[in-house]
Formats: sequence, C-alpha cells, structure tokens
Amino acid sequence: MAGGFLSTERGRSAALVAPPFLYALLLLAVPLGAIILFSFWRKDGYDVVPDFTLDNYREFLDGQVYQVLLGRSLKVSAIVTAITVILAYPIAYFISFKVPNARKSLWLFLITIPFWTSYLVRVFLWKVILGYNGVINSGLLEIGLIDEPLTFILYSVNSVIITLAHAFAPFAILPIFVVLEKIDRSLLEAARDLGENRFTTFLRVTLPLSMPGLMAAVLIVFIPTIGDYVTPELMGGSGGKLIANMIQTQFLQLNNAPLGAALAIIAMLCVTAISLILIFLNRRWLR
Repeated sequence: MAGGFLSTERGRSAALVAPPFLYALLLLAVPLGAIILFSFWRKDGYDVVPDFTLDNYREFLDGQVYQVLLGRSLKVSAIVTAITVILAYPIAYFISFKVPNARKSLWLFLITIPFWTSYLVRVFLWKVILGYNGVINSGLLEIGLIDEPLTFILYSVNSVIITLAHAFAPFAILPIFVVLEKIDRSLLEAARDLGENRFTTFLRVTLPLSMPGLMAAVLIVFIPTIGDYVTPELMGGSGGKLIANMIQTQFLQLNNAPLGAALAIIAMLCVTAISLILIFLNRRWLR
C-alpha cells in the first residue's frame, strides 16, 4: 500500500517535502512551542515551576520599563526600515535600469562584499567611525565645523539606527532589484508614447509594479531588527537598549526564563500584527 502511494506523483511529492518539513518543524515549531509554554510558567527562586499562570504577562502590563523598551524597539525598527528602503530603492533602480546587463553581476557582487566580514567586525568598525575621537568627529574638527566632539552619535539610539541601517542595506537592495528586473520595459515605453514624462511614468508604472519587492524589503528589514540585541548592546549604551536586550537579560542574567519568554511572545505578536497590516495595506493599494 505504501509502495503504491509512493509510486504516484502525489506520493513522490510528499516524500520530497517531508524531510525539509520535519526539519523545519523540529527547528522552528518545537522551540516556538517551548517558548510559548515557558511564558505561562512561573519562577520560584532559582527554579522554574510548570504551573499555569498569567503573571508574566501581567508583569509586562504593570512594568513601564518593558513597555518603553518595546515601544523604542518598534520605533527604531520603523526608522531603520524607512532609511534603509529609501536609500536602497535608488541603488536598485540604478542597477536595474542604468547599468548595462554585462556589469549588473559586478554591481551585485560589490553589494555583497559586507557579508564577507563578521557582523561583529562591522559593528566595531562603526564604533571607530562614530566614537568620541572617531573618524567623523576628527574630520569635523579638522575642517572647523565643530569646536568639540559630538557626543550624541555614539552610545545612543542614533548609533544603533546608523549601524542597523548599514547592516541591512543589502537585504533591502536585492529584493527590490529582482522585482525591477522583472518589469516589462515595453510598459514603460508605452507610457512614454501615451504622453507620460519620466517622473509620472515612474509613479504610475514602475513604482506600483515594484511594490512586491518594496514590501519584501520592508519586512526583511523590519522583522529582524526587532530581535537584534548585539547592536544595541555594543552601540546603544544605557539609552539605546531595546526589548531584545531585556529578553537576553531575563534569560541569561536574571535566570527568569518565564518572563523572558513572555516578553519574546509579546514582541513576536506585535511584529506579526504589524507585518499583516502592512501586507493587507499593500494588497489593497495594489488593487
């Protein structure tokens, strides 16, 4: 019976899909289920007691610091996403429409160069650039634009935004470029023949057709920046901590896994809700 099923097209498809599905289930669904379960347990001294409780979620609602960190995280992610996508779109547009086909691979290759180095190395390089005696302050002092080094560009939310925007720029450029490459150039020529200028052609033809890539870039940047804790830890100082840093503190320093799990679930729900809203608005706008 099993051999007959596997000999059919549906059976062969199921056999091909089953290993990656089980692998994803093991590495994604099981840990997520464990986090959800932990969030309803409670901490008793140094032990985690498997008793169902909503105290962890009540502590989030009663603790203003958690709400401030979550709000700051959403704000930082939104700013990083906006900056990254706004800067990435012209680059992707230039590569797709202005660069000759023979050189597009070279440009994409150059965009991926930052991935050759460790993420931590890039973060430390930004510390050198933004530091009190760093490249930016030294340059501004040298040309006489400032009288003393700027203190607000490092160990603050500003430095976190700058570092994250640089780190996620390639992730925004590539999906936008892929969608722009799929646009039929004859549609642009038809718009020009009907009397549209370059700007209105971009607004009425190119931009709407590139919205799937634009939305993909937004989600690719927005979702992981919420959970980034390395950059705020190294660049944010006391005023640049995000919700991910509090989750890491609860798990590894305070040994309060239930509260850390509850904070992670709340952050995940917020990101999921915002992502679904963005997808809904994008589909409605396209219609």
